Amino acid sequence: MEAGKLLIRNASQIATCSGFAAKKGKAMSDMGIIEDGAVAVSDGRIIRVGATQDVLSCLNEEEYTVLDARGKALLPGFVDSHTHFVFGGYREEEFAWRLRGDSYMSIMERGGGIVNTMQATRESAYSDLYKSGYARLTDMMKMGVTTVEGKSGYGLDLETELTQLRVMKELNEKHPVDVVATFLGAHAIPPEYKGRADDYIGYIIETVLPAVAKEKLAGFCDVFCEKGVFSVEQSRRLLRAAQALGMKPKLHADEMAASGGAALAVELNAVSADHLLQVSTEGIGLLAGSNTVATLLPLTAFSLREDYARGRDMIDAGCAVALATDLNPGSCFSGSIPLLIALACIYMKLTPEEAVTALTINGAASAGRADTIGSIDAGKEADMIVLRYPSYTYLPYHTGMNIVETIIKKGKIYRSY
Repeated sequence: MEAGKLLIRNASQIATCSGFAAKKGKAMSDMGIIEDGAVAVSDGRIIRVGATQDVLSCLNEEEYTVLDARGKALLPGFVDSHTHFVFGGYREEEFAWRLRGDSYMSIMERGGGIVNTMQATRESAYSDLYKSGYARLTDMMKMGVTTVEGKSGYGLDLETELTQLRVMKELNEKHPVDVVATFLGAHAIPPEYKGRADDYIGYIIETVLPAVAKEKLAGFCDVFCEKGVFSVEQSRRLLRAAQALGMKPKLHADEMAASGGAALAVELNAVSADHLLQVSTEGIGLLAGSNTVATLLPLTAFSLREDYARGRDMIDAGCAVALATDLNPGSCFSGSIPLLIALACIYMKLTPEEAVTALTINGAASAGRADTIGSIDAGKEADMIVLRYPSYTYLPYHTGMNIVETIIKKGKIYRSY
């Protein structure tokens, strides 16, 4: 058996999600379905996709490790394009406070929220952050995630921000799941800069950004552009400085209030604008006319008891919509892909086709990797998942249940159990 060759055959259905860029609007329903399909892989890359009979006629089956997917559906691996999975400590008591009716912003104002996790992360050893991050990646992988975007932002100082990003770099090298790192130093205002947001932005620009760029620790720079956190002008200043150092912009935008974050994302040609719970109709129109992906995080709205982002309106307007978990220790301590899909389809009114597109090719675009992952196309990395059932439509139908049976990461087979 020649090493590095894999043949997946007889899949009852292949949802290829074919494409090399984000799908917008109605195009999100185009799944590129192949019935009774097969995929051939060599050296971690897809070399052929099509009907089983056609693929088998073009190769010598004896050269391949064969995975028979009869009665099962084959999809691209999921891309979770917005997480904060490297952190220290937990905030279970704050969750209980929210259940009693305290708002997320009121908890932040009395020293909870991000600053709480900042203290715990600053006090955490590198080895502990690595160990817990590795375990979370393994949990994600079992639910079909093959690439994850991870953000820093729980250090809010030079040393700890670099530590978070270094942990992610090592995890990317040693864990099967690919980790796309984003620098989020402007996640909150640390206590030492209380009331001096402009000075803190200056500190990030002058001290932290250059260090991140020097070590090539992050391809993206994000900012929490929000009323009471960082203004549009402060966010613009930071992201332009990051662009000058070669980092592409992303934004936490219009989550708590319609503060103009979506418009800034379009102005800067940001890769994604995320959250968007309070985005205006004008903001949706701007996103629809841009290349910026609208990355929606329904698990966070669910956990905070907030209204969901207007995903249906965004797709109908022609936006490219991605879905991600926002796994973090505060507002959303969940990386559940099954629950994410259920909320998107049942409450945000996405169709199953749109939800799968949002978690595959559009998630890849939100992570800046639509050219190499996110679909089952010849030439792309062989990141795929096999479901226990014959169709992708079982993902929302078997509500909240993990139906991923097999994960293929760069051509290597893993099981979800």
